[in-house]
Amino acid sequence: MCCFIAILAEGYDVGVLGAILPALSEYEAWALSPLELGALGSYALIGMLIGAMTIGTLSDRYGRRNMLVVSVLIFAVAQIGVALAPSPEVFGLFRLIGGLGMGGVIPVGAALTIEYSPPEKRSFNYGLMYSGYSLGILVAGLVAFVLLEHIGWRGVVAIGALPLLILPFLAKATPESLEYLLIRGRTEEAAQVASKLKITPYREADWKPIPKADGKKYSTVDSIKVMFTGKMALGTIGFWISLFCGLLLVYGLNTWLPSLMRSAGYELGSSLTFLMVFSLASAIGGLLIGGIADKWGKKICLVTFYLVGAVGILMLMFPNNIFINYGFVALAGIGSISTSLVLTGWVADYYPAYARGTATGWALSFARIGAISGPLIGGWIGSAQLPFEWNFIIFAIIGGIAALFIFMIPTKGGEQSAQQDLELEPDTTVAGSTAATEQSYKVK
Repeated sequence: MCCFIAILAEGYDVGVLGAILPALSEYEAWALSPLELGALGSYALIGMLIGAMTIGTLSDRYGRRNMLVVSVLIFAVAQIGVALAPSPEVFGLFRLIGGLGMGGVIPVGAALTIEYSPPEKRSFNYGLMYSGYSLGILVAGLVAFVLLEHIGWRGVVAIGALPLLILPFLAKATPESLEYLLIRGRTEEAAQVASKLKITPYREADWKPIPKADGKKYSTVDSIKVMFTGKMALGTIGFWISLFCGLLLVYGLNTWLPSLMRSAGYELGSSLTFLMVFSLASAIGGLLIGGIADKWGKKICLVTFYLVGAVGILMLMFPNNIFINYGFVALAGIGSISTSLVLTGWVADYYPAYARGTATGWALSFARIGAISGPLIGGWIGSAQLPFEWNFIIFAIIGGIAALFIFMIPTKGGEQSAQQDLELEPDTTVAGSTAATEQSYKVK
């Protein structure tokens, strides 16, 4: 629930710019051009690129609860700066700062959710947690729809600072990672957390990462190195490219879908409805795909739904009945946002416990380049005066590429392949979060 609240707040801050964009375009004091408005949107994405990598890495070293609270604090305070900005330059600066916090919430929330979820429910719980992202974007749109005329764009933005009021609750209610506590030798505190969460039976061995051969603690260098070791290297490439394509679809379609549907002959009102269907379907789809992934396996599920999403996108280029196209838009939302969020959960579950935050943060940072590229691709197609159908064709191809790179990810991830250099051999099966691969080891 704590991670859901944090993600919901982030979703609001991500979606609020799009919600107030029409008002900003008409704000005479700044007289912004379309290019300048687009630049304001990119600042937060740049901040998120940096924040995901930095805060994700720091969470493995300084604690996931601490960095979750810091992330929420950063983007909530930044919203106050955005709301009070005297100029577009200050507006953009605070959007950049807020992006640092927004980028940190996802890898930290992913690591905590995966750690405290039973293996058979990890993808579903992650989908449930991450559905807050789509709902937060939807809330931003609803708030703007109801209140924009009454409190102006500054007031709508300022509502994004309300998470500051619940920050003490988040700090107190969010449990610290058991894995992190045990790595740091804080065994008594770990036992207290386990008792509070009613983890029974609680065995330290189930939550402790596999020890290094030299007996030393895992460092930041170890967390980075494991991503490029053995089979993990191939998995890292697969995750990074597929997430890059996934976020390119998410931000490209979020930006251009209304315009594309208008180009296809639909009225403005119905074209905006397509965007709402896109968002709502993705929120529900995360739970659907998460449940299927837990039951049938993550790889086959994600490959299938990226391909389903690609087909849905491609079919939008044809002049179908509006209700049929609503169905295709729903498939596009499920095959882009929903599939990408479950994929992010797999990243956190794939790597060793001591590197979860780092690996997730680095993957999402690379994927942010795709997020920045998505709107640019639509703009490039428009500037090249290509038929609007080419948007759907190119986005569908990108969905197919995402499926291809997921297919190449080795299914045998987790601690075993990551620890080959530590000369470990399989011993007995254990339960618990760290034993995500259902293996324990003994040192030769």
